[in-house]
Amino acid sequence: MEEKRFIYLDHAATTAARPEVVDAMLPYFTENFGNPSSIYTFSQKNKSVITECRDKIAGTLGAKSNEIYFTAGGTESDNWAIKATAEAYQAKGKHIITTKIEHHAVLHTAGYLEKEGFEVTYLDVDENGVVKLDQLKAAIRPDTILISVMFANNEIGTLQPIKEIGEIARENNIIFHTDAVQAYGQVPINVDEYHIDMLSASGHKLNGPKGIGFLYIRKGLKLRQFIHGGGQERSRRAGTENVTGIVGLSKAVEIAFSTMEERAKKETEMRDYLIERLLSEIPYSRLNGHRTSRLPNNVNISFQFIEGESMLIMLDMKGICASSGSACTSGSLDPSHVLLAIGLPHEIAHGSLRMTIGEENTMEEMDYVIENIKEIVAKLRSMSPLYEDFVKKNPELDK
Repeated sequence: MEEKRFIYLDHAATTAARPEVVDAMLPYFTENFGNPSSIYTFSQKNKSVITECRDKIAGTLGAKSNEIYFTAGGTESDNWAIKATAEAYQAKGKHIITTKIEHHAVLHTAGYLEKEGFEVTYLDVDENGVVKLDQLKAAIRPDTILISVMFANNEIGTLQPIKEIGEIARENNIIFHTDAVQAYGQVPINVDEYHIDMLSASGHKLNGPKGIGFLYIRKGLKLRQFIHGGGQERSRRAGTENVTGIVGLSKAVEIAFSTMEERAKKETEMRDYLIERLLSEIPYSRLNGHRTSRLPNNVNISFQFIEGESMLIMLDMKGICASSGSACTSGSLDPSHVLLAIGLPHEIAHGSLRMTIGEENTMEEMDYVIENIKEIVAKLRSMSPLYEDFVKKNPELDK
């Protein structure tokens, strides 16, 4: 009996911690277990380790070490950036600008603030998922205090014109936050060059551990304490530091940035191969997101006349792990808010498949995936009354 294959193509949801990351973390579970806030030498060593990790991460962004604050991950970082800005700057104004395609960590936080009396403008995007800069400029008001736009979309992979958005924010004296959870470690980012005031990132998206991330906060922003308690993280986020997670994150970041160029090249080759073959070999399919200005590892394609959930189940039976959108909303029966925002009708949005590649994937695996997707789409369409009606109305197509 043929052994079932396992091909993981959901790296936007999470990634495996690298062996080197686990090895770096292990001593901090056992012999190096000291609380960095304690004053004796045994624990002060861990305080020094945290500083080294902070320095390393700051260096990847062109930031200062004291601008990096460790958090539990991207969701917390997004919440902190948006809520703390709203609280600290509400005397200046209560207007926030974001987009319709943000991660729910941003959208739901913005929704919460609306209930607290803030006004939020949700910008449209074009058919590729790119923010319209003229719309952004037109949305700015005297009472606008924050612009929050993600660096790269977690579903369709589109990269935003972050530098231009940062320039617009800077010219108008507005704080600019970017959710870079998908982009950090995948593409180069410099906070000064892009005029970024706050940036969110998460360890488990770049082969680090879960439960650890960071928020970059530009020096000079008067954000108050987010979690009250002790004086950790320069009295802005209380709680005993997750030394083990911080060490793991730092190691993952070190590896990700040292391999970024080579990894991006390999992932882009597999990405483009997948896109080109699927679009050319499966009729009534379309790529979602910008064709070239997208994350190196992201493929999102809609197949007309089928249900994405059925496709995922059948792919799983073949040992292929993929997604129909964000892992945070995969239990929802509603179509992706991102796909609706780029103009897809419900029935096409429902037939979408997101595959996010990792450097351990191979071209041979891509061939296996393509052949299986072709078979699955054909099978599902053969059972679809919508497809049957379509063929009846267009008999010349069924050849």
